[in-house]
Amino acid sequence: MTALRALLAGIVDYAGLFPPAGLDLPAAVSNYAAYRASDDAWMLGRFVVPMARLDELTALLAASHRRESSPWRLAALAGDDVARDLTRAREFNGSNEHLALVDCVEGKLADRNAIERAADASGELELFAELPAGVDPAPLVEILARRGVHAKLRTGGVTANAFPPTPGVVRFLRACIDTGVAFKATAGLHHPITAIYPLTYASGAAAHRMFGFMNLFVAAAALAEGIANQDAALLLDEAEAAAFTVTRHAIRWRDCELTAAALEGARRRVVRSFGSCSFREPVDGVAQLWAAA
Repeated sequence: MTALRALLAGIVDYAGLFPPAGLDLPAAVSNYAAYRASDDAWMLGRFVVPMARLDELTALLAASHRRESSPWRLAALAGDDVARDLTRAREFNGSNEHLALVDCVEGKLADRNAIERAADASGELELFAELPAGVDPAPLVEILARRGVHAKLRTGGVTANAFPPTPGVVRFLRACIDTGVAFKATAGLHHPITAIYPLTYASGAAAHRMFGFMNLFVAAAALAEGIANQDAALLLDEAEAAAFTVTRHAIRWRDCELTAAALEGARRRVVRSFGSCSFREPVDGVAQLWAAA
């Protein structure tokens, strides 16, 4: 496994139903099926779907008479009652395992009590807790660690105020690494390198600085290897693609080198995936920058 694949294999959870793409379900399903069959499938993770649309999804899959080698892996987004939706996910898996399986549930969990209730209901399912923005995540991440729950970081959106400040992202990453809590990220991560990009696909859309997914996940791996918080912040804000060197055996950011083994270890311990309404943009961005790697 090359260093790039060690970091990015299976990392993009396809969220075509959500903004800014906002596709209808048939279009998103058709896209995901095509991505599964493509040469770029090595970067593809789960199909992201609201819990309330699971039956609609499986009806569509059944009607299309798809015959694939393995069930679709789903990341199901819970509603207000995360514990109830976890039970719903297990029931769904019991009756639809030949078509699709929910193997993780994501929900907003704002405090200790909400986390405890959801953890009690999670069973064998992976649970990702999206923590409230703008607060110190460390106390809640410690509870996640104790209960075997993962964390979720919202890294952007379709408005400028949806993007967290760099110190807040570093604080989240540090809390996860210090406690061994795995995390995923979502929103605003279409591109490999941090820069100014349009917020939506609309003509003349406003632009804003977005974190690059390479910046985010290399920063997480570097923190796991001992880089200081202030250096991780610089890495997150790095806007020069040339500052990243990708070879078969390592990824280097300036003087910080991460071997394929270190990157694979970071994926195993803390870095899970990121949700993106586009699969092609992340894949094409990687290909354009590091085709030889």
